[in-house]
Amino acid sequence: GIPSLPRERAGARELLGATRGHSGIENGLHGVPDGTLREDARRIRRGSGPEVIAALRNIVIFLFQRCGHKSAAAATRPYVCNPEESLEVLSTLI
Repeated sequence: GIPSLPRERAGARELLGATRGHSGIENGLHGVPDGTLREDARRIRRGSGPEVIAALRNIVIFLFQRCGHKSAAAATRPYVCNPEESLEVLSTLI
């Protein structure tokens, strides 16, 4: 990380590169929950609710990957208006 850089490698250019690289990783990891699953729009804010919802979203992302979906957006479309089918898929994977 940045705190462990030796002084000769901690110039402005190196720090900018390290910061941009970290931002790219962060954006890549959070793109699915924030974008497709609308994590930032959640209204649950009390108790353990936010952690439970985050865990459920992570399970959904894992299941999409396990089923071979490359795009979470494309994977969610068939289930948005058909919750019964969603539950059926979940029951076969568990």
